[in-house]
Amino acid sequence: MNKRSGLQPSRYNLKKTFSTWLLQHAQASIFSLGQLFKQPLNSFLTTAVVGIALSLPAGFYLLLDNSQRVAADWDNSSEISLFLQTGLEQEQVTELATALGQWNGISAVRHISPEQALEEFISQTGSADISSTLGENPLPAILLLQPEIENLSIAAGEEMLEKLRALPEVDSAQFDRQWIQRLFAIIDIVRKAVTILAIVLAIAVLLIVGNTIRLAIYNRRSEIEVNKLFGATDAFIQRPFLYSGIFQGIGGSLMAWALLSLTLFLMEAPVSRLAELYASQFRLHGLAFSEVLFLLLSGASLGLAGSWVSVKRHIRDIEPA
Repeated sequence: MNKRSGLQPSRYNLKKTFSTWLLQHAQASIFSLGQLFKQPLNSFLTTAVVGIALSLPAGFYLLLDNSQRVAADWDNSSEISLFLQTGLEQEQVTELATALGQWNGISAVRHISPEQALEEFISQTGSADISSTLGENPLPAILLLQPEIENLSIAAGEEMLEKLRALPEVDSAQFDRQWIQRLFAIIDIVRKAVTILAIVLAIAVLLIVGNTIRLAIYNRRSEIEVNKLFGATDAFIQRPFLYSGIFQGIGGSLMAWALLSLTLFLMEAPVSRLAELYASQFRLHGLAFSEVLFLLLSGASLGLAGSWVSVKRHIRDIEPA
């Protein structure tokens, strides 16, 4: 009984402390929202600047993501075409395809028979009467080898191509690899540039929010002095400013999301028309739910960090006269 009676007050005190903590944070967040709405123009301008700063790396990320989707389609077209000798039996072609599928650096092998090659040629050129004109199918059997793009360098690709050309069943081999290498090199450069830009603009957001909070502290200096005179702690005074930074960061993230959505909406039709000209079904992709959530968390974190640095630096210097 004594143990139970000793635990009940402890649990009650813990619950009361937690409820008081939640109430204090709720009051601080509501008060900070009220302060932001009291100066709507200044709040909007700060949020807009944060939104533009966040939209730039997010926009480049979307550009990079859509470029990688296009490159993935081109990646599939980067194949080694083996034109086989005429007169090979189907069994010989099958054995060769099985053997090549086990080579290092080759992920898949696809066989195109002479009949399939002729049908594809007729469908692409529209020359339906060419088979009757030729009499005999002049096209050879073809093996399309899909290389492992990430693990295959230019030198390794050329070495593999020479080995394939040396096979007795192969008449000729083609591999247009260099432009794919250049494309992925450009994408890698863009990826690093986006990372650097994101870091620089994150620092800019920290400075913007920190400077805004500094001005707010300066404008409320007399109020802070009175609160400290009546025994208010620095943590109590800092809390509304921290929430102001969080709300400005979230507002900036929402504005960045809106700007990106508007840009994608305006660009969707032109990009679709361009894709149709190249017989592609490509469509622009926006931010996924997880990416939008990451954008909101990033804005809130940057806003909190900027306001925290500012209040730690300036509020402690304010003391009642």
